[in-house]
This record gives sequence, C-alpha cells and structure tokens, in this order.
Amino acid sequence: MNEHTPQRTAHRPRTLRYATTATVAAGLALSALAPTAASAAPRPDVVQQRLDALVKEGVPAALATVKDRDGRSRTYTAGVGDLATKAKVPMDGQIRAGSNTKTFTAVVVLQLVAEGRIGLDADVDTYLPGLLRGDGIDGRNITVRQLLQHTSGLPEYMNAPAMVDFTTIQYRWFEPRELLDGALAQKAHFAPGTRWEYNNTNYLVAGLIIQKVTGRPYGEELTKRVIDRLGLRHTYVPATGETALREPHPHGYLYSGPDAPLIDYTDMDSSMAWSAGAVVSTNTDLATFYSALLAGRLLPAAQLAEMRTTVPAEYLGPGVRYGLGIQSRPLSCGGLTWGHGGTTPGYRSRNGATEDGRTVSITLTMVPDEPVATHLTDAVDAALCR
Repeated sequence: MNEHTPQRTAHRPRTLRYATTATVAAGLALSALAPTAASAAPRPDVVQQRLDALVKEGVPAALATVKDRDGRSRTYTAGVGDLATKAKVPMDGQIRAGSNTKTFTAVVVLQLVAEGRIGLDADVDTYLPGLLRGDGIDGRNITVRQLLQHTSGLPEYMNAPAMVDFTTIQYRWFEPRELLDGALAQKAHFAPGTRWEYNNTNYLVAGLIIQKVTGRPYGEELTKRVIDRLGLRHTYVPATGETALREPHPHGYLYSGPDAPLIDYTDMDSSMAWSAGAVVSTNTDLATFYSALLAGRLLPAAQLAEMRTTVPAEYLGPGVRYGLGIQSRPLSCGGLTWGHGGTTPGYRSRNGATEDGRTVSITLTMVPDEPVATHLTDAVDAALCR
C-alpha cells in the first residue's frame, strides 16, 4: 500500500523515542593513534547496530538481508518475533511487502509493453473503456505511463470512508472494483500529467489492465512472469480468502492509540491492497528481485530504460525521483540506490540496489512514527555505504 499511509488511529506510541546521533551512529571512528587492544577488536557491524537502535526506539523487531557486489548475503535480526510469546525473530522470515508490490506490478505491465500488448502512452480507456469516470476523472485522458508514474491525478482509494480504521477491516475481503469505487467517489486531485502524487489507485487500475489484456488473474500473471522466473521461493500473492502467512515469520503490529496495546495484525485479508500492495515475501527474495531487475533479467533494455526515466518526488525524501514503479535515492557515499519500499498494517520495509550489485532490504514489524521511519531509510543508506 501507500508506503507513507499513516496508521489510521495513531499519533505516536509512547514506546517510541527519538534517537540521538550516538544511538544511530554508523560505527566507530578510526583512531589516528597507534593501535591498542581495544582498537584492534573487530569493528561492530553497522547493520546490526542500526537494527538494534531501531528496536530500542520501540519497534518490536527488525530484520534485514544485505548482499555484496559478489552476491554474498548476510541476514540479520533484532528484537522479538512475537510479543506474546517472546519468540525469536525467524531468520529471513516472511513479511508483507506492501508497496514493493508496485514494482512487481510495473514489471508485468512493462513486459506486456515489450510484447506489444500494452502501449505506455495509450489511454486507460483503450483497455478498460468507460471504467474511469467521475468528478474531473476521465480514463480517456489518463495514460498507462501516468498510472505507473503517479502523475494521473486520480484520488486515493485508501482515503475512502471504509478504509479509515484498519481495525474494522482486518479480515474483510474487497473486490478490486469496490476499492476503485471508493476512489471514483472523490474528486480528481489534478489534471493528468501536471503533477506527481503517490497514489495506490494508480496501481489498482494497472492490475485491472493486466487482467483485461492477459485474460488471467493478476496473481497468476505476476507469479508466472516474475516470481517463478526468478525462483523467488518465499514470495507469493495471497489467494482469495487467505489471511495467514505461509512460512515462519515475525508478527506484525498495529498501533491503535495512546495507552492501548499493540494489535497483532499479522493475519489479515490483503485484498485491501491487491496489485498495489498484497505481495508476501522475505528480505532476501526482495533483494534478489531488485538486483535482478537492475541487471536486466526481467525487462528488455528499452523497457528498463523507461522504468528508470524519473520525475522529482521530493515528498519521499531529498533528491528522490520516481520512475515507473521504482524510485531512485541519492546515497551519502555517492551514486544512487534504486528500489521502492512498502508499508502495510504491521510491517514497513525499505530497500535499495546499486548498479554494482549491492543490495539491502530491511523490514520493521510495526509502522513507526516518521522520525523512526527516517532512521530506517538511513539504515539502508548505511548498509549500502559501509
């Protein structure tokens, strides 16, 4: 779902604390003096330090996978995987990947573009005639490219009344058209192509286009074209009515208000997110996906170039730009990282991949306040720049 959608009934959990600079420091400075017994000790691992710091800020658990240029990977955990039982965090456990799903969806659309079955600059009515109509909304004026790049002006279906309180819809099944109706009942946010605004409705429509063009369910197409193609053994699109995660996983929690206990939101009906955010994965599978995408294993060169043609998206952070289902972010050590990230009730993830093969994916088992979310983004940067 929208990786910046706030929790509906929350302000800030009392367990969360602003981190000091010392808490989130990347590592120990090298001394200019002669080595001592202490300075000769192994340098603390920057990724583990960052995960431990995030847990100290009130997040139940944090887990990560980091891959180096040579493809060697290491997994990390911090915190507890289940607040009720105090069970350990499963190593590389399954998580709800949220808006990372958008990158998967964009890949499928761009594969269909490469096959000549979808035109990037064709209007939505070419594939779904008459579907998008409303106050300032007309599918004849919105292109497929604008959907994938969040420049369509469509209103956000997550702002519909039915979606205000996640505690009431944890196990509710939504049909995609029902979600779309929640968007079309609102007014368009701007004329297509005139602005950028992150919006889940865009990818809901993209999923419907995939189904219409292929004649197959969205989940089946994504599985065939991406998941099976890369051998992502721990990644899937939940089946209709499926609410539990299939493999070992840390529990995900929803903050419901001051002095209220965290709500276990691990099990849920992810139809509320569908082609915008329903994918279940692991940090390792996500790292594999993004590195394979950048390496050209999923898209021809022309479509990968289109995907990486970006517009400013400063709302997501300084220097961030958004392409077609993927974003670029400047690294503190120079260059760019490409990825997406995702937020869904109970989980928030951030990830990145570089041109030279470095990848990282980090997930928290709670959607934190913005200061802590910023520290999560900083942790991705530290892992790539260490």
